[in-house]
Amino acid sequence: MLFASEIKSLTCICCPLGCLLEAGLNRQGKIEEISGATCLLGTEYARKEISSPQRMVSAALCIKGSLEPLSVKTAAPVAKERIKAVLEAIHALELEAPVELGAVLVDDIAETGVALVATKTLLGS
Repeated sequence: MLFASEIKSLTCICCPLGCLLEAGLNRQGKIEEISGATCLLGTEYARKEISSPQRMVSAALCIKGSLEPLSVKTAAPVAKERIKAVLEAIHALELEAPVELGAVLVDDIAETGVALVATKTLLGS
């Protein structure tokens, strides 16, 4: 049991164990202690998730010259508060077939510093 001003509960997603983590925060919101992690990955996950949560973003969009949608994803996680802007930028794209798997479609999607890449090849209709 942690003794802190605030306790945040998290489930680690770094491996299949899914450790239940508790992070004790002081009055300034800084992490004082983390419990429940069975490895260093869980401790690091809790630190990152509390200080600046990030997520991979994936989507599907229509492209000219193909009846099949193109699946895309960010090349790295983006800040959680930027997800909406990233999705808006993705859906504003006007792409044309063919598109190759792994092609960088946008170098810096929604000014996040993260590239947007194709996750499959579409040759067109």
